[in-house]
Amino acid sequence: MANKKYALISVSDKTGILDFARELVALGYIIISTGGTANMLLNNAVDVVNVSEITGFPECLDGRVKTLHPKIHGGLLAIRDNEEHMKIIKELGIDPIDIIVINLYPFRETIMKQNVSIEEAIENIDIGGPAMLRAAAKNHNDVTVITDPKDYQRVLDELKAHGKTTKATRQMLGYKTFALTAAYDAMIADYLSKQIGITLPDTITLPFEAVQDLRYGENPHQSARYYREMGDIKGTMASAEQLHGKELSYNNIADTNGAIELLSEFEETTVVAVKHANPCGVASADTLFEAWTRCFDADPKSIFGGIIATNRCIDEQTAEGISKVFIEIVIAPDFTEEALKILKKKKNIRLLKLPSLQQGIPKKGYDFKRVSGGMLIQGYDITLFDELRVVTEKQPTEKEMQDLLFAWRIVKHVKSNAIAIAKDNTSVGLGVGQVNRIWATEQAIEHGGDRVKGAVLASDAFFPFDDCVRAAAKAGITAIIQPGGSVNDQLSIDAANELGIAMVFTGQRHFKHS
Repeated sequence: MANKKYALISVSDKTGILDFARELVALGYIIISTGGTANMLLNNAVDVVNVSEITGFPECLDGRVKTLHPKIHGGLLAIRDNEEHMKIIKELGIDPIDIIVINLYPFRETIMKQNVSIEEAIENIDIGGPAMLRAAAKNHNDVTVITDPKDYQRVLDELKAHGKTTKATRQMLGYKTFALTAAYDAMIADYLSKQIGITLPDTITLPFEAVQDLRYGENPHQSARYYREMGDIKGTMASAEQLHGKELSYNNIADTNGAIELLSEFEETTVVAVKHANPCGVASADTLFEAWTRCFDADPKSIFGGIIATNRCIDEQTAEGISKVFIEIVIAPDFTEEALKILKKKKNIRLLKLPSLQQGIPKKGYDFKRVSGGMLIQGYDITLFDELRVVTEKQPTEKEMQDLLFAWRIVKHVKSNAIAIAKDNTSVGLGVGQVNRIWATEQAIEHGGDRVKGAVLASDAFFPFDDCVRAAAKAGITAIIQPGGSVNDQLSIDAANELGIAMVFTGQRHFKHS
């Protein structure tokens, strides 16, 4: 049997494996297999040698121990050009295994199930599979290791042409194997860290998988690719279904994510317009069409080429309104049939369906930012405020308080330094990303124009001086909401009292630097 060629096959994803195994047999390979894979091949008239026949040891511990044996790992790890290695495996009765085909227990699919127990999750942690994969990948100079059904044909073509795979292919397959096992272990570590409440671990490996090649990044000279988490992505941008339009670009994806993060602050019928990752219009109303109309009117210039997100199904009337404007993307929980017909007439508009938009986007896991030589990791900014405390002599009216909270939800998602002015559950003016707070205030007032009179203002962080209060009062703003916490808080409070403005402290800032 020393001159025989062996291929070990043990897969949970059986896509294409039957045809692949038959081709290997036709090329003179003896198939070694285990469990369900062996039964499937035997039932389809493919001869199989059970792994227990190779090891001389039965599967045990409910299948936890099958391939963890020197006769398997020796066959994978022996260096073929090393005379001592080959002498030793011959003396030990170990046959070289030249090809292995393995994909791992479905851990990701298991933990994504509703109400899965930790016991069930742990039982779906593969041990023998990763061990064999790593052994074969380490020895890829001699062993062909396959983890992806997409690679079956490439391997077969080379075996038929050359009698063996090329070194370049084995190297590529070895790389894919280590990438797979690294992601698999990272997914397990991430799951277990959540079970025991570790939010910021000492070391972190984030498992992501590529889903789309992008034409370029933020700019045409930057390469880019779109990745998604390998865990539960329900309710996120990565789980949105594209119904129509061109492929999404890097900026499309980033900006749409910003839109749905802002939208997640609202339960009432709301439309959000985003341009360059910042909101340019936000409105809540009793009907979707009214919310859309108000959102558009908030900034009809900036919305051009922007992104629309709503937490209600797009109806015919709203679709008619949107169709009159150049919009890059519309994302909604759903679209009526009539709305789709209207919007699909616009060839280039991207239509995305994300049913969970109506429930709000879950914020879990990490928020991270790449920096040179490292990474910053933090928890998501989930809460809105610590407490609401009126600090002025004048109390806000019920309507003013409603508008203050509306503006506060918006300013949380505007790049800092940020100011949001709102009235009647509609954004009026936004001050975005300024290097000082008075400039952001002046920008928001200028954008709002005459509509600022009688509106309210929200600031993402405290006022270091009273200049913003005085500018707001001069523009006709009647109430302000801000975190408080400056050593000069009293200056702003005194100015508000002097000018007859109500002011509310939240005790919590919302810097958003990127």
